[in-house]
Amino acid sequence: MRFLDEVKIFVRSGDGGSGSSSFRREKFIPLGGPDGGDGGRGGDVILVADPHLNTLIDFRYQQHFKAKRGVHGAGKCRTGASAPALEIRVPVGTVARDDADGAVLCDLWQAGQRFVIAPGGRGGLGNTHFKSSVNRAPRYSQPGESGVERWIWLELKLLADVGLIGMPNAGKSTLLSKVSAARPKIADYPFTTLVPNLGVVRAGQEESLVMADIPGLVEGAEAGKGLGRAFLKHVERCPVLIHLVEASPLAEGTPWKRFRIIERELTAYAPTLAGKPRWVVLTKCDLLAPEERKELFKKLRKKLRPEVEALFWISAVTGEGVEGLIQALVTRVRQAKLERNPEYYHAPLEDAPTKAGRGGQTGSVDTEEEEEDDGVECIWVR
Repeated sequence: MRFLDEVKIFVRSGDGGSGSSSFRREKFIPLGGPDGGDGGRGGDVILVADPHLNTLIDFRYQQHFKAKRGVHGAGKCRTGASAPALEIRVPVGTVARDDADGAVLCDLWQAGQRFVIAPGGRGGLGNTHFKSSVNRAPRYSQPGESGVERWIWLELKLLADVGLIGMPNAGKSTLLSKVSAARPKIADYPFTTLVPNLGVVRAGQEESLVMADIPGLVEGAEAGKGLGRAFLKHVERCPVLIHLVEASPLAEGTPWKRFRIIERELTAYAPTLAGKPRWVVLTKCDLLAPEERKELFKKLRKKLRPEVEALFWISAVTGEGVEGLIQALVTRVRQAKLERNPEYYHAPLEDAPTKAGRGGQTGSVDTEEEEEDDGVECIWVR
């Protein structure tokens, strides 16, 4: 299925039915008086968040949505039927914006959430309502109100617990394929990932998290280079960002330089992204000797400490460090959800690990000497 995350559609709610202007006409009943009924209400246009959808591709083939109008009123005080609402199903995480001024109309971030994007017109009153002591035979009835019509933009922002960001060929798709059932395209050339990919990562029988693989960024993405910044909106909702940095000596530039390039692009896109909790994960560390890996950790530790929470190293090919990273991520995501919604978990939350070693073992970090243990997969968590 083709991925589509932004589309423009036209919606129009139904007009209200007109009120009736009629009089009671029965044998042997002179001067029966007015008996015109009211018109029915026009149909609303409602956006509904559907958890079974994950793209806006359906709107590529239909962009106009019009609800039906209400039925006109009739004699004998009969009210016209109201038109049914027109439901437009969109993926969870869809934001609707008004095309006229760009204002956000709604943000459907929960499954089943509904929003009336265009209310239907009210039905007109029949002439019965205008009868008075001085006007015993009113011949006036109200027309139905017109419906609302507007052009709106639907913008999909994926809902994920963890967002993977980094330069092309940093190992994002490889990591996602190793820890989930997702099968993104993997190749030895840049920009193999052209659309975001989602994967559900299982950690035990009850714990899980959703991980999003975002297409690679390059220097100048803000100006449209590479794939640009079109997909960065999909990490705006992620509680934790994982910045993958290639540690391979064959990569161009130093790991610190590649880290700063992506950070500048995040800040240029939205300052709020730069303030999100994020971890740095050095990938392809199987290409480094243990001494080289230790030296690289020492160089990056002091530079990264003010900006990131944790520094990991992994090798998706050999599997080293991956299990410890996932276990620490599950705890951190659980903590982030609890901070956002204190009622999310009924059970008390354990403290997040301050250090992850081989096999997911945890321990506290109190001194600089302890942080320099050889071979650990995570040397520091702020």
